Amino acid sequence: MRDPTSGKRRGMPKHLFPFVLVACLGACQQEPPAEAPATIIDMPANTEQGGALSGGPTPPPAAAPKTDVLEGTDWPKVELASGEAFVSCDLDYAAKGDGEPLVDLSYTGVTAALEPCKEAGVVRLRYQGKIATDFTALVERVANAATRLHIGRHVLDLDSSGGHVEDAMKAGDAIGASQWTLWVRDDAICHSACVLILAAGDSRQVAGKVGIHRMIRVDSTATTRTELSQELREVYAQMKEYLERNGASVAVADLMMTVPNRKLRLLTEEELQEYGLEGANAVQDDLERIQLTRKCGEDFVRRKDDFSRSYDRECAQPGKALEEVDQCAAELERKFGFPDESCPAESPLSWQADTMRGDGQAGTP
Repeated sequence: MRDPTSGKRRGMPKHLFPFVLVACLGACQQEPPAEAPATIIDMPANTEQGGALSGGPTPPPAAAPKTDVLEGTDWPKVELASGEAFVSCDLDYAAKGDGEPLVDLSYTGVTAALEPCKEAGVVRLRYQGKIATDFTALVERVANAATRLHIGRHVLDLDSSGGHVEDAMKAGDAIGASQWTLWVRDDAICHSACVLILAAGDSRQVAGKVGIHRMIRVDSTATTRTELSQELREVYAQMKEYLERNGASVAVADLMMTVPNRKLRLLTEEELQEYGLEGANAVQDDLERIQLTRKCGEDFVRRKDDFSRSYDRECAQPGKALEEVDQCAAELERKFGFPDESCPAESPLSWQADTMRGDGQAGTP
């Protein structure tokens, strides 16, 4: 599998987001040699806090932030106990690392952590840990603070062995509402309930291992297969509805039912594409296209699509120097009539200079 910062484009939303993410970061890591992927493996021994859990004790509801509360600044106290979070204003993790630790999830704590990212216009949230209620609070609050600070690009740099399925769906809905790009780096994993998070991103860049298996019902009282199936039926129905509204295949939920909880089915790159877990989110892509057509007209959308296809074919070639990519993109922009006078802010390269500036990163063409 490829690294999320490699030279291959996977249809990111806004059409040219990969021009910034990929072109200036292609040197982070080289693609590893192709290997035959394992299909079914034993669960790693150090993931007892992950998995795909359903039911059981969860933090009190009062600890979970609510959307209407997040519209203000009086945020309920939440402790980040399920993992570690880091904030970076730079996408080049190979050179710049994971960023500064984020422990304080209060309004002032999150705002102060994101303030340095205003100039770059991008925030990368690195999370290593399990999926739980506090993870939902984390992504909601970072997205809320980024919006207040006018930081337009949100990248969730994820490494998780899973957690509670119900919490994953809540967190996924929060991610889907706040425009996140998701990374699973080649040194990271996204197993079990984490796959539901992956489904929710506007765009997904996957290089690490993505795996699925059955849920296990915490505090189950089942004594027969029928009773256990009945306990899980409602949660599986919710999962299928969740996958469907996020543009992923409901076959993921069905496939999970066939893999024992102590095993792990690793998904190939082809399966990630087939199940709608990599590249552009189909639902988000449709929504953005509808909104762009309303705002700028059908001719604008057609020309932007033509630009994107030509960019893939002519500019986004692995190993191409950044200067060549810059020049190629600028020539294509002029060829297809951009920047457009009626919709200059939506033109392919309109936000590039504001998103990545200085330190040898991409600038204006």
